[in-house]
Amino acid sequence: MDSKMAIEECDPDEAKFSDSISYQQSDQRSVAGFPDEDGELGSLKNVHFNLESNGSNHNWLSYDDTMNFFHRVDSNQIIYRAKKKRCKMIGKYVMGNILGEGSYGKVKEMLDSELLFRRAVKILKRRKLRRIPNGEQNVQREIQLLRMLKHHNVIELVDVIVNEEKQKMYLIMEFCIGGLQDMLDNSPGKKLPDWQAHGYFTQLVDGLEYLHSKGIVHKDIKPGNLLLTSGQVLKISDFGVAEPLDLYSEDDTCRTSQGSPAFQPPEIANGWEKFPGFKVDIWSSGVTLYNLTTGKYPFEGDNVYRLFESIGQCNFQIPDSVSPTLKSLLEGMLQKQPADRFSIQQIRQNLWFIVNPPRIEPEVPVPNLRGQKDHKMTVLPYIIDYFDETKGSSDDFEEEVEYLMTEREYFVNQRRELSQEENDSTSEFDNEDGAICISAVEGDGDNELVANFNNKASISECVTNTTNQKPQWKRPISCLSVGKLSHCRPS
Repeated sequence: MDSKMAIEECDPDEAKFSDSISYQQSDQRSVAGFPDEDGELGSLKNVHFNLESNGSNHNWLSYDDTMNFFHRVDSNQIIYRAKKKRCKMIGKYVMGNILGEGSYGKVKEMLDSELLFRRAVKILKRRKLRRIPNGEQNVQREIQLLRMLKHHNVIELVDVIVNEEKQKMYLIMEFCIGGLQDMLDNSPGKKLPDWQAHGYFTQLVDGLEYLHSKGIVHKDIKPGNLLLTSGQVLKISDFGVAEPLDLYSEDDTCRTSQGSPAFQPPEIANGWEKFPGFKVDIWSSGVTLYNLTTGKYPFEGDNVYRLFESIGQCNFQIPDSVSPTLKSLLEGMLQKQPADRFSIQQIRQNLWFIVNPPRIEPEVPVPNLRGQKDHKMTVLPYIIDYFDETKGSSDDFEEEVEYLMTEREYFVNQRRELSQEENDSTSEFDNEDGAICISAVEGDGDNELVANFNNKASISECVTNTTNQKPQWKRPISCLSVGKLSHCRPS
């Protein structure tokens, strides 16, 4: 097989040059001892390099330099191996797997190494926050609000760690195994039984009453922001768009809203300049209860404009499968005028809120988060690997590290092991097609590959050249580092 390669470089300060490299090789799969279709090591024949310069002397362009211009690696020559995950600590916390990912950043599991409590950390990058409108302001507001809140139905902020070097911020919170939105997505009919929705809704009202007592309007109550602990305790989270009211204000008047469009009240959809803030949370809680019990939204639209038009008109239908007591509660919470809308005290006096519905339908379980199985701790494997590695020596630790290698590296390592065995056994084997011996020779600062091609030579003759050199092989600069992904496979 004949092939040619042309290398051209243009620089305004230097003359142009064009060098052509022509070579011939046998019909083997690849160069330098790659195996053929039968698995045998192929031989190279008639290897010839011809450098032709256009009237200029390029002494700096040596054989090794020309080979480093292009290092072609076929995809079928890459051996994929999973990288070994390291135990990483942020302060006193041990990092685990990713639990989820939102618009602001990733959420991972953590373990407090002192108290042995499971935590969740929200990793925020300042570069990413700057691309989000009011991103940094929302994060600062959330930190300030969470530090002043302490309630069993409100997510707790445990610690805040800032890494100025990496421009990262770590918000460490209490750990939750899932959320109501995940349960709806994995439940039949996209809804929950009435008795189960009742238990979550009563906790939501308790947490909402506490927030309003502190003068805080959440503005983004929805199933995606309602999390659950392993003890089925509901936690109100995501205070990025929440607004603290002035301590000396006469009422709960608000003028801005940044919540989810499907959970916005008619006063915001119709463009009111100011509106009661507490009734916004009552409305969004009513839409959430409607979604939990019916699996649908009371207002829908093809786009945001159609959606807001439907919300502004406040025309919705409650399915006939809903009980009369629950229907009266939904109608009271989804009134068009804020003054006619239920307050928290009126919600507590409703018969559906007081009486727990009968437990007829089976419970919808909390689905596993990403990287978890049966809600087990994802930090434990990292801790086990860390202590197993520290037991051995540093040499053993380096040998256990897995990385990606090319087929060329693999066969060079195999040849080196074979040469050591041949040196010990002093046995000789004849090769009819010829043997290829590859060794690394220390040059003037660079490692050079020296290939000795001896037709009808034995492997033992190559062993004497390799064992005396003690080669130091480095990973090729073109070696790919591909993570182990579900969709990544050798082509």
